[in-house]
Amino acid sequence: MFTGLIETIGTVQSVRHQSDIWRIEISAPLFSAELHLGDSVSVAGACQTIVSCEKTTFCVETMEETLNRTNFSTFTKGTHVNLERAMRLDARVDGHLVAGHVDGTAKVQKIEQYKNTKKYFFSTSSDIITGIVEKGSVAVDGVSLTVIDVSNNTFSVELIPTTIAETTISLLKIRDTVNIETDIVGKYIMKLMQTRFSGKDAKAKLTLDKLAKYGWS
Repeated sequence: MFTGLIETIGTVQSVRHQSDIWRIEISAPLFSAELHLGDSVSVAGACQTIVSCEKTTFCVETMEETLNRTNFSTFTKGTHVNLERAMRLDARVDGHLVAGHVDGTAKVQKIEQYKNTKKYFFSTSSDIITGIVEKGSVAVDGVSLTVIDVSNNTFSVELIPTTIAETTISLLKIRDTVNIETDIVGKYIMKLMQTRFSGKDAKAKLTLDKLAKYGWS
């Protein structure tokens, strides 16, 4: 489990395809020496397991499901990635609860530059948009952000100077792909509501009309 508060930006050193896995080596001098085999680390928002670590680099192994769900297939030598170690239960939980289980991807649609901040607009699938609410939380490439606006297939977030300076979001260009994880609490609520009010048809979609019918407003 993570918080979406990025500790450092790592740099991909190599990506090697070995049978049905891809071994990714990442440079992270800030905390690589503190890692241990089996530790969890969020790489661009996706939870990965450390399979080897050195003083300044570490390696993870990922599988095809991760490649299909994330932007990992675009990784090459030199790609910058947001990194966060697993949260500590004896510390404050800033950001929001991030599982590191990416729902899918979104594309940068528009970027608006203001004096000190930047506003990013992303387009994504209807399945992901369903889990994003105005003023709610969303993880973009592992970064915990507050949603500004949501429409049928787009949402927007705005970044303060610190987030711009300390994450890879500032490197994004129009049409770049990012990893998206919607709020885990919202997922469980959605699943509960669908199952409870859909009878045996657990695949039925929860709608605003249904929520209003059962007293939610």
